[in-house]
Amino acid sequence: MALIDGGSFRMGSAAFYADETPVHERTVTAFEMDTHPVTNAQFAAFVDETGYVTVAERPLDPADFPGADPADLVPGGLVFAPTAGPVDLRDWRQWWRWGAGASWRQPFGAESGIDDRLDHPVVQVSFEDAQAYASWAGKRLPTEAEWEFAARGGLDQALYVWGDEPDSPGALGGNHWQGRFPYLNTGANGWVGTSPVGTFPPNGYGLFDCAGNVWEWTTDYYTERHVLPGAASVDAGSRVNLLAAASAEPGSRIPRRVLKGGSHLCAPEYCLRYRPAARSPQADDTATTHIGFRCVRDI
Repeated sequence: MALIDGGSFRMGSAAFYADETPVHERTVTAFEMDTHPVTNAQFAAFVDETGYVTVAERPLDPADFPGADPADLVPGGLVFAPTAGPVDLRDWRQWWRWGAGASWRQPFGAESGIDDRLDHPVVQVSFEDAQAYASWAGKRLPTEAEWEFAARGGLDQALYVWGDEPDSPGALGGNHWQGRFPYLNTGANGWVGTSPVGTFPPNGYGLFDCAGNVWEWTTDYYTERHVLPGAASVDAGSRVNLLAAASAEPGSRIPRRVLKGGSHLCAPEYCLRYRPAARSPQADDTATTHIGFRCVRDI
């Protein structure tokens, strides 16, 4: 783990996506952070010791999916599937499919495995799974502010973890999509999909993979704009967590959390989110081939 000295910084950005606004000052106290996302080998050690079963591996309750054919309700997760050519980038369903049997052990479905990917970030993990690992390890998941402060590596308001200029194919700052999304990926330093942790240069705090590779869970509920410090988050009368309720997608009761860091699927023309200010919503129960996590520890 790396020691992250506390401090104040300007969180967010007004130059890209609306949910990164408003830019505002935040302060975090000192903490320690994993220098890289949790790997398959590390997660396997947790499962071996505890017998933990991830959300993606558990049977689905038909009551949670009214109208669905019970035969279709098999455990699994979302798997990225490149298209044959250019498509409408407004419809993400064209490159995501349900992977029956997909889990952290078999990230792309029943025919895949991780024996040759033990040093890659673990994926197909939900928020609950990440929390369970963190608790076992004597750590916790970071807040959004902690993650962004650490990812900046001391470069307050820089666009990227390495500075203000975009990287280039010859000097990539992180594992993000190369080519034309979602059908042509020429590989980031040879890696199509996840890469071994630490493959790309660290930031100013010695943290790897803060720009791409896998999205990472934080504990913050997602909102369409930053909620400024001091804003009420709980209804004092009913004790309802207002942010949790508001974070869910219309028609759903499942809250969404903020993901940070971007992933190997982020392409400039579609998802310029391998930046420290960038954020993305994801439902707590979701597991995919591009979501992982790292932990922090109080000092």
